[in-house]
Amino acid sequence: MRTTKTFHVSNPKQLKEHLLVWGQQYDEVVWLDSNEHQSQYKNYDAVLAVEEFTAIRTDYFNAFEKMQDYYNATKDWIFGYLSYDLKNAVEDLQSQNFDGLEFPEMYFFQPKKIITLRNDVLEFSYLKLVEEDIEKDFKAISAKVQSEETIDIHHGEPIKIKLRIHKDEYISKVETMLAHIHRGDIYEANFCQEFYAEEVSLRPLETFKKLNAISKPPFATYLKFEDKYLLCASPERYLKKAGDKVISQPIKGTAKRSPSKEEDKHLAVSLELDEKERSENIMIVDLVRNDLSQTATKGSVKVEELCKVYSFLQVHQMISTVSSKVDKATNPIKILKTTFPMGSMTGAPKISAMQIIETLEETKRSLYSGAVGYMTPEGDFDFNVVIRSILYNSTKSYVSYSVGSAITAKSNPIKEYEECLIKAKAMREVLEN
Repeated sequence: MRTTKTFHVSNPKQLKEHLLVWGQQYDEVVWLDSNEHQSQYKNYDAVLAVEEFTAIRTDYFNAFEKMQDYYNATKDWIFGYLSYDLKNAVEDLQSQNFDGLEFPEMYFFQPKKIITLRNDVLEFSYLKLVEEDIEKDFKAISAKVQSEETIDIHHGEPIKIKLRIHKDEYISKVETMLAHIHRGDIYEANFCQEFYAEEVSLRPLETFKKLNAISKPPFATYLKFEDKYLLCASPERYLKKAGDKVISQPIKGTAKRSPSKEEDKHLAVSLELDEKERSENIMIVDLVRNDLSQTATKGSVKVEELCKVYSFLQVHQMISTVSSKVDKATNPIKILKTTFPMGSMTGAPKISAMQIIETLEETKRSLYSGAVGYMTPEGDFDFNVVIRSILYNSTKSYVSYSVGSAITAKSNPIKEYEECLIKAKAMREVLEN
């Protein structure tokens, strides 16, 4: 059982930064930040979950069944992630590529303390065993705000980023992917590459703040547990369930921003009209519709928004919104299992695309192109897509970020490589400067 208490605050934007700093005293942290993006689907401006009471860490084998057992046992909020390689729990697939990060393939925890911010209301939801901390913690957070303490951005030594796949090899692999497409094995596949550095001592919180400041995406995430960190500037929602409604918002289609207003507007309009980008997006929309139909009530799957261009600080993105209705008796974890991994990070047909991806990519994706989020006691949930993200294993001193692009029959390998570099720009800038 939880005790809930709310406080009205006069400075919510300022409070957000200090709330995350305050949370660093705990070993387990999930921070979700909408960065003031407005959406009809947004629940909170920010969420902080800290301090593990119970948890599940597992590999892919029977992972969703173990998640179900854990969720049934807690009957409470759980926060955590699904890594990309849970695909092996859904289909007869394998992941044999190199893994420099060594994250568990699934991790969820039941937090002792949850703090949410919505408009000017700060809500504390604490397990009974720590309910007496609510007033004390509110005073401590308020004191941080009043002291105007800020996160020290320590630039430190520049990090030298290495390429797991060099340009010529990337082009060769894309040409192999195109051969599969022309032969009819697949229509589209998201091909990803890793950038990494070894013997790195990273300051995760400062790095996250820098990444978030230059991106300000609607699904920013800071995740910390044990020696592992996710610093995520994702613009994409994977899946949300609220009552009987489920929505997915796949992204396919990317264009760079320009400091010139006129050129920037031209780039956004060009993206909206680009036949290749639209075809990529529509193929994934069809895949998402098919995935959602497995749990939807008859005739309820709808495309609410098709190929709409949204502008973020680093890039323009083409986003669609697909929704469905589910019966009250539908198992929420079944909805996750039947849609995972998300179509925007796999391809179509999904299984064939994942098989080919595995043969051409050089590394396990780990948490990259997985999902971070939460489930509520009522069976609702909200998960992002882990892209535009830095992953860090402090024990191994290994830092990594990956980017990808959708390969279709109309793809030009050079342009796909350039798209990857656009997507990688923010992470590289944060780490190398």
